[in-house]
Amino acid sequence: MELDVRRLFLLAEIAEYGSLTAAAEAMMYTTSAVSQQMRRLEAEAGQTLFERHARGVVLTDAGAALVARARSIRRELAGAESDLEALSGLRAGSLRIGSFPTASASILPLVLTQFAREHPAVSVSVKSALRDPLRELLLMREVELALLWEYDWSPFTDEEIDTEKLVDDPTVLVVAGTSDVGRSGPVDLSSLAAARWIIRADGHPVADVLTRSCHAAGFAPDISYDAHDYQEAQAMVAAGLGVALAPRLSLTNLRDDVRLVPLDPRIPVPVRRILLGQLKGRKPTPAMLGFQETLRGAARAMPQTFGRPGQLGSVNI
Repeated sequence: MELDVRRLFLLAEIAEYGSLTAAAEAMMYTTSAVSQQMRRLEAEAGQTLFERHARGVVLTDAGAALVARARSIRRELAGAESDLEALSGLRAGSLRIGSFPTASASILPLVLTQFAREHPAVSVSVKSALRDPLRELLLMREVELALLWEYDWSPFTDEEIDTEKLVDDPTVLVVAGTSDVGRSGPVDLSSLAAARWIIRADGHPVADVLTRSCHAAGFAPDISYDAHDYQEAQAMVAAGLGVALAPRLSLTNLRDDVRLVPLDPRIPVPVRRILLGQLKGRKPTPAMLGFQETLRGAARAMPQTFGRPGQLGSVNI
């Protein structure tokens, strides 16, 4: 037995109005059309659903049971429509974000704060990982959006993932607060051929940035310390062990005893691109679209030049 839901709804209208004629008039049908649909419904049910009398119709037990079900289905459908309306209006829903540590410490908190202020009913969760694990999180649908990065020599490519560039993250020079380097303006990297350098350990991408940049400037860097995070690198710079290169967004928590110095653009230094990734062909949810809009606004507001030492800059999104 397979019941037609539209006929169930029609039966519920007949029960509400008390007769086929009244239901037909209310729904702008002909009485004969309503009668025909009811005959088909009774055939589907295999039972008589109502009895006609002079004042209208009286439901049988089977008819009353189906009317109760029809009304329940209507309530569920109305609830579903309400849920969809809430989701489309970002008054409900959830969102899973992937991010890498530098983004999680810089641009992402700004976006999360703004998004929560505008859409407090949407639940957001974040998973932090390195670039290749983030790729897997996207492919396994464990996150819906992911913040990623790339350099010219290390592009992020995957035939199943779409990316868009959010912002360029310039490479900057980190020097001790007492150093005279960069006091008068941007520094030519070739002038630091005799300097000692703090480098990121374990094959970190910024180590590749240092090596490539120094070679382009005509020298090989003299490495004095292998740091395992940017705070450690800053501490060694502050202690006078050397200078360092780092992406600007990695230095939002800048120590008071170090300074950031821009590099002379005449000797190109690699720029990291911050990307937003999602599965190719995946239809975005309203929550995804809202978060993307907030994220793009934050990226546009990110300062492209240096503010006061120790600050990323004032970002209003």
